[in-house]
Amino acid sequence: MSNTNSVSVNTIEELNSAIENSKPGDNIILANGVWQDVEIKFIGEGTEDSPIVLKAETEGEVFIEGESNLEISGNFLKVNGLFFRNGHSPTQNVIAFRTSESKVANNSSVSNCVILDFNNLERDQDNLWVQFYGKHNTLEHCYIAGKTNGGPTVRVDLKGNQSIRNYHKIVNNHFGPRPRKGGARGETIQLGSSFTSMSPSNTTIANNLFEECNGEVEIISSKTNFNIIKNNVFYKSEGSVVTRHGNYCSIDGNYFIGDGVNEQYGGIRIVNTGHWVTNNLFYKLKGKNFRSPLAIMNGIPKSPLNRYNQVTDVVVAYNTYVDSSSPWQFGVGTNIAQSDVLPKSEIRSARPLRTEVVNNVIYNSVGDPNPIIEHDKADGVTFKSNVIYNSGVEIANAHGLISKELSLTEIGKELSVPIAGFDDVEIYKGFDFETITNDLLGNSREQSNKIGAILSSENVSLDLLDKDKYGATWFSNEVEEKEETTHTVTNTEELVVKLKAAESGDVLKLKEGSYAIAQPLIINKTITIESEGDVEILYNGEKETPAFQLHPYGKLTLNKIKLKGTDTQYAFASLKNNMSNHFGLEVLNSEISNFNYALKVYKQSFSEEITFKNTSILNCENGIELSEETNDRGDYNTEYLTIDNCTFNNVKQNVVDYYRGGYDESTIGGNLLVTNSTFINCGANEKNKILLNHRGIVNVNISKNTFKNNKVQFVSILWGAKNNIESGNSLMSSGKIKTEENLVMKLMY
Repeated sequence: MSNTNSVSVNTIEELNSAIENSKPGDNIILANGVWQDVEIKFIGEGTEDSPIVLKAETEGEVFIEGESNLEISGNFLKVNGLFFRNGHSPTQNVIAFRTSESKVANNSSVSNCVILDFNNLERDQDNLWVQFYGKHNTLEHCYIAGKTNGGPTVRVDLKGNQSIRNYHKIVNNHFGPRPRKGGARGETIQLGSSFTSMSPSNTTIANNLFEECNGEVEIISSKTNFNIIKNNVFYKSEGSVVTRHGNYCSIDGNYFIGDGVNEQYGGIRIVNTGHWVTNNLFYKLKGKNFRSPLAIMNGIPKSPLNRYNQVTDVVVAYNTYVDSSSPWQFGVGTNIAQSDVLPKSEIRSARPLRTEVVNNVIYNSVGDPNPIIEHDKADGVTFKSNVIYNSGVEIANAHGLISKELSLTEIGKELSVPIAGFDDVEIYKGFDFETITNDLLGNSREQSNKIGAILSSENVSLDLLDKDKYGATWFSNEVEEKEETTHTVTNTEELVVKLKAAESGDVLKLKEGSYAIAQPLIINKTITIESEGDVEILYNGEKETPAFQLHPYGKLTLNKIKLKGTDTQYAFASLKNNMSNHFGLEVLNSEISNFNYALKVYKQSFSEEITFKNTSILNCENGIELSEETNDRGDYNTEYLTIDNCTFNNVKQNVVDYYRGGYDESTIGGNLLVTNSTFINCGANEKNKILLNHRGIVNVNISKNTFKNNKVQFVSILWGAKNNIESGNSLMSSGKIKTEENLVMKLMY
């Protein structure tokens, strides 16, 4: 065994020299402080007994900032305690387990590190924060959160024999909030790609916490063979674990925790062959369709590698579902009805075959008449030994579900499940079922087995959200709520100065009067600006500049303000470039008048929510503009656009222009609500003669509005095949509302 040799380094030159001269057993120690614009290539040959270690002098006090990254190649290398923040990678990866295409890492690890908000400057500059190559590498006890640009957070690459059958481990990490991305390419973990989906990966994802991983519809996208997804907690995450490509994935002993309200929290979605879904708990999930607790998809006959293969030979056994809506859905994604606008190669008509759904328990505090939904016939599915407690509600489509009187047993903090009351149900014993040796809690099934995920609650007190179990030991994402401070503003100069000095979360309260503003007010934090009395902000800045310029992290609530321009500017606008993080906008009880645009959102800008409520938009050339994502890759500028109890009067074009382009079933977002609002004399200059433009947006609700004297042909064209609805609208001299069942959309692949 080699002697341990410690080398302390203070500069990139010293670090490069220490790496170049490193030997097995060496510890290379990075001095505390900020390492700015460093591209670290950690190359070395350690041994199993004497690895080479690159670590922080003090864990969490070595900050990697600016344009920086880390690449690793060689054998038995360990990285520990680094904090990536305040910057972005100059290359495709923040951390890569290779230094060139031919030089990869093996038997190496990244531990106890943090990557936080380390985003590229533009949303469309896709990259990956951690990319695995080689074999037997580990990402463990790390905290990773805040990715807003395109590309999975973590990815396993299988291109080349050096990275196949890799046996990588992604364990004990805390994947913190990944904000909604507004389109595809926002997975938290992706295992391979469609073009390596025939390859064995043998990657294990275990004992991780996924908290608010909302990037897109897939949290984990398994695209290779023989992966294991085990003992993870998915907490309030808007998406699912998806066997998107590849076969023989084991999904065992995971917790999927919702809140009983949010319809975006999903479970497991199954595509392809040979997967086993066992011993999982699905708790208060309300996700539907693609985000169902269990979604088993239809496939495309003779599917190409990058589309949807038929589900065959899948086992779903010994799972427990508590207060989860319509937990079993089959034939998800069937699109036979859209055959007139899609090529034959896109029609998902191949139903699941040789699939067993057995030995499961469903508990519903409020009865569910449709615990099983067949979007297409589930005639290739075997249902056996499944129990339901349904609060006395009759089931329309039971498929042999056995009704029982069950009660809940508390097994941990805000966690109660049915454990007893079904001991008499004969267990279905399928082929290889003897390999299911333990339950969710690790209890042996060999002596006293029964259906469901949990055999016994003895000595059990789970705290699934004990964050000490996951992530970096030195980092916590718990933030103490700051008491908001209210700053009184009496004149324009004070408004500018106090806005700049305010902390995130503060309130600026404007005294009654008129405020003339000549330069954009910069919003780069969470701030509320509201009036005390009658307040008018007059913006007379240069043309095509905004009164309020929304920067990354800028979240503005404007309340009880009259905002007036001189016809050539914008009331609100994002930055044209470098929107590296999200903005937010809420306009309440206000009046916006005499602007070129009420809201101008540029390409690659994204807000999770934009809300106009009890507000008038008057005498503007353009209204609410969110239509620059024209690359037709499924991207859009806001997840939720809400217009409630508003008046639009003499807005000449782009009254509401909200666009998502591209046919892609895995982009299931864009949400428009227009309700209780009045539109008068609008749309006179609208070239396409449509008042409310929302092409490609999946969820649209236009209800209880009045449309009067709008010079357009259509108020709205709804997409009937999606969740587009209208009701209770009054139309006078304003064209009509039309539903097109199937819109022709450009294919994204």
